[in-house]
Amino acid sequence: MAVEDGQWIMRGLEWNDPYRIRSWKELVNWINEVGFLPLFANGVEGFSAEEHVSPKYWWTGVKKEDPWEWREIIAASHEVAYGKFFDKKAGFISLEWLPYFANYRRSGYDFDARWEDGKANRREKKIMDFYLADEEGDAAFKDVHVLSTDLKKQAGFGKDGEKNYPGIVTELQMNTYLVISEFERRKNKRGEEYGMAVSVMLPPEKLWGYGRVTAAYNEEPVKSWERIMKRVKELYPNAEDKEVIRLIGKRPE
Repeated sequence: MAVEDGQWIMRGLEWNDPYRIRSWKELVNWINEVGFLPLFANGVEGFSAEEHVSPKYWWTGVKKEDPWEWREIIAASHEVAYGKFFDKKAGFISLEWLPYFANYRRSGYDFDARWEDGKANRREKKIMDFYLADEEGDAAFKDVHVLSTDLKKQAGFGKDGEKNYPGIVTELQMNTYLVISEFERRKNKRGEEYGMAVSVMLPPEKLWGYGRVTAAYNEEPVKSWERIMKRVKELYPNAEDKEVIRLIGKRPE
């Protein structure tokens, strides 16, 4: 996605191109094949969903053809993880690769341990307190379902409250403590839906289990980072290291 002469220009493939991804299910299959994938075009040419779908149907609301609608369907399917994972922008991670991202991005810390060691800030904790229980393993997470717009208010962000709610929840997604589990539309007092779809976030452990998400905690975070870096370079050998690092993050110390 780029801006040319003040207009958004979407990259993509011709409608009849045999390599064009034609459905959300095909996109999930490709994500599982490559391991992880940004939604929009970036500094690594070809490494995005955008560049492999038709540019014709974005934001049309046609669920069968619109990749923007596909992301909602994919998030709700829980077949892969969806959230702001790449340079604070949206993308997908397969369940095979999610443990390596979690280990690298978290430096092997569950959120409560991160807080206790002074590596998480107070605003992050105010949000994560909605999800965390005083237990261990799968029981460490409450059964909650809250629209991100409501979570903002309930966590004390907004007017006369804490600032930078979008930045804080983005950082929690970048560190894989939260993923977008689905999208819902808000309802008025009569129960009628209105407006754009709003994200619902959950800890990935709540969706796929603690053991599965943290399966790579037994290796050094730098090893997980090296796996991710190597995978991108395997797929896109001509990609500049600085552009790959911009997406996946810096090598941990």
